This record gives sequence, structure tokens and C-alpha cells, in this order.
Amino acid sequence: MSGCKIANEIMDIRVFIRLHELINTKQTGAPKKLAQKLEISERSVHYYIAFMKNEMKAPVVYDNRLETYLYEVECKLCFIGE
Repeated sequence: MSGCKIANEIMDIRVFIRLHELINTKQTGAPKKLAQKLEISERSVHYYIAFMKNEMKAPVVYDNRLETYLYEVECKLCFIGE
């Protein structure tokens, strides 16, 4: 089974989980700060956000005033099968 790849690396579910937590609490900061928090490159941040928007249909937007990513509406993502 192949995983999703970004810049020659497989996307990490742990990054998605942490990213979701930070978006939910409006604590991402700007992309550069978010990259530091997630310990990934700024380019990877953009890949993860794009994947969440396009593939997971997550309503993620960036708020310039608050300088954070947030969900336009309540968003629950399930990463673990039941």
C-alpha cells in the first residue's frame, strides 16, 4: 500500500493530527511559525494544508488578521478507524 507523497516524503499522520489540533484552537501562527511548530518545511505546510482542503474537504482558511489557519465551520476529522 502506498502513502501520499509530498516532496519525496510520505505524509505523516502525526503531522495531520497535530495540524488539526492547532487549527481547531487557532494556534497555528503564520506558515513559517507553523512549520517550526510541526518541525517540517514551510513548503510542506502548504502541501499539508492543500491536501486537507482538496482531498479531505476540510474547510481550512487563513485569517490574515489573526495570523492563523482556522476552520470556516466546525470540522471533525477522524484519523483512527473504529
